[in-house]
Amino acid sequence: MKHKLDLNAWNRKEHFAFFKQMEEPFFGVTARIDCTKAYAKATELGVTFFTYYLHKTLLAVNAVENFRYRIIDDEVFVFDRIDASATILRDDKTFGFSLVEFDESLATFAEITKKEIARIQVTPGLITRDFEINLIHFSAVPWIDFTSYSHARSFTWPDSCPKISYGKMTDENGKKTMAIAVHVHHGLADGYHVGQFLTLLQELMNE
Repeated sequence: MKHKLDLNAWNRKEHFAFFKQMEEPFFGVTARIDCTKAYAKATELGVTFFTYYLHKTLLAVNAVENFRYRIIDDEVFVFDRIDASATILRDDKTFGFSLVEFDESLATFAEITKKEIARIQVTPGLITRDFEINLIHFSAVPWIDFTSYSHARSFTWPDSCPKISYGKMTDENGKKTMAIAVHVHHGLADGYHVGQFLTLLQELMNE
C-alpha cells in the first residue's frame, strides 16, 4: 500500500528538511467551494450531501500525490490510497473518530459511509478503533460559516496527515457555497499543491 520516496532524488528534499524541524510545520488556507451542482446531484442520486462531498474530497486527495505523502521515522512514504477519519456526531452531541475507507465508486462508498456512521452511533468514546496514517483528518462544522480555522494539536505528536474541514452551506440567489479549510504539513506540500487540490475539488463538485 505504500513505497518509500527517494529523498535524495526529490526536488523538495531541502524543503522537507527545513519544515520538518519546526514545532508547527503545518500551514492552512481557507477558501470557498461552489456546491450548487453537487448538492443537486447528491439529491438526484439519493445520497446524503455529506457523503457526496466527502467522496469528492477523497477523489481529489487521492489524485494529488503530495496529499498521499506521510512521514514515518523521518522518511517520506507515498501511500496508494488515502481514507478519511471523519468526526461523526452522535445524538448526545459527542463525536467519535471514524474510519471511512475510500472507494472510487460512489455507490460503494455511500454504503461504507452509512455503515461507519451507524457504528459510531453505538460505539462510545472518541477513538473508536485502530488507525493507520493513510488518512485525512476530516470534519464538518455545518453550524458555522467560518472565514478562518485552526486545529488543536500536540507539537510532540508526530503527525503529517492533511486536515480538511467544511463549514455551513449558504445560499445566495440560488448559489450554494461552503467554506473549506485545508491544513497540510509544509514539509510535504506547498501552496501550489493545495491549489491543485482545491482546483480539482471544484471541478469534481461541478460534475
